[in-house]
Amino acid sequence: MMRSMYSGVSGLRIHQTRMDVIGNNIANVNTTGFKSGRVTFNEIFSQTLQGASGASESIGGRNPMQVGLGANISSIDTLMTEGAAQRTDNPLDMKIQGDGFFILKSAGGFKFSRAGAFRLDEVGNLVNPEGLNVMGWQPDAQGNIVKEKVSKIQILKPENVFSKPTKTGKAHLSGNINKNDDNLTTPVSGPTGIATTFSIYDSQGYKYTVDARINSTVNTDEYTIRIDSIKDDKGNKISYSNPAALPIISFDSDGKLDITGTSSITLTGITNSNSGADFAEIEIDLKGLTQFGGKTTVEGVAGDTDGLEAGNPAGVIAGFDIGPDGKILGKYTNDQTKLLGQIALAKFQNPAGLQKSGNNLFEVTNNSGEFDGIGVDPTADGGSLNGGVLEMSNVDLSREFTDMITTQRGFQANSRIITASDEMLQELVNLKR
Repeated sequence: MMRSMYSGVSGLRIHQTRMDVIGNNIANVNTTGFKSGRVTFNEIFSQTLQGASGASESIGGRNPMQVGLGANISSIDTLMTEGAAQRTDNPLDMKIQGDGFFILKSAGGFKFSRAGAFRLDEVGNLVNPEGLNVMGWQPDAQGNIVKEKVSKIQILKPENVFSKPTKTGKAHLSGNINKNDDNLTTPVSGPTGIATTFSIYDSQGYKYTVDARINSTVNTDEYTIRIDSIKDDKGNKISYSNPAALPIISFDSDGKLDITGTSSITLTGITNSNSGADFAEIEIDLKGLTQFGGKTTVEGVAGDTDGLEAGNPAGVIAGFDIGPDGKILGKYTNDQTKLLGQIALAKFQNPAGLQKSGNNLFEVTNNSGEFDGIGVDPTADGGSLNGGVLEMSNVDLSREFTDMITTQRGFQANSRIITASDEMLQELVNLKR
């Protein structure tokens, strides 16, 4: 039989395989996180009819004479180039910017994917559409991420559903005091003076209202501050201890508080016999007060100037955000936030060596590199996670259709080889006639 016929058969076979890969690429043109394939060919073994010979004094050298025996598939590569971004505005949709794969856990072990279309199951686990758990790191008791072996991300753990109340530790008065304000009077008792109120919370999250009052003294540019009452949410007064002597504040020539004198007052003995909750003590910072012309604008706020130690009631989770570093921040109805976990990524020395296992998943092979079970931070090597965005397929339709045309023509040309070889054999058979 003619060698050309077998070469034509090998050409048909490899072009069929190439068309299979092209068809799969086009079928997955809109598949989230899909990585396209590419087929390359190589030449099969060549039959040597005559070897090469070197030159001599009497005759020149000759090149080898070989007949090729067809073509074979050299590789079917997975192209790991990054796909285009599609905005969804779903906070659970995520796209990896840069290298890396989401780590998923199945019954058979770890799987890896670039498809970030996630959701929550009935117990609050972050899962992919097939129910595989998304893996990451958990925070410790102090709220710091511990980057040890990855575990499943459960956003709605029982301890994450509620935000515990905290008691108020500090407060501050700020604003302006106009020394000519008609409300300023010398008496230090009664309903006179500049009044302001602010809220505080006890250790059980109950809210109380503090009534403070500023009065002038016999000395110019000096004022006394006192707490008139602390009431619960029903208007009942609770016990507390004012400083033994009413604190006196004064201002310098620039109208700013003279901090060499009184710059804060401390309330002690604040208790509520009905609830049993306590405050210990509350320091009220006065450094934000000024004495300028214009309106009097004194107000009190729980917490220091940065809003810390303001206290808060109990709250329930109202939502969460996933940052570029993969950290999941829970938001609660009491305006508090809590770190719930961090999504980890897996990176490989040779991502193209991963093996597809269906459902947009990959698994490790001997040529991809191993997964250490810990993972890496999404921001490593300049990467990040984009929330509300999905990575689409990296299939290039223009290239696929061009490859489809060349593949079809290659298949036709190889079929012509078989047809022509058959006609030559037919002529050989007809020599007998």
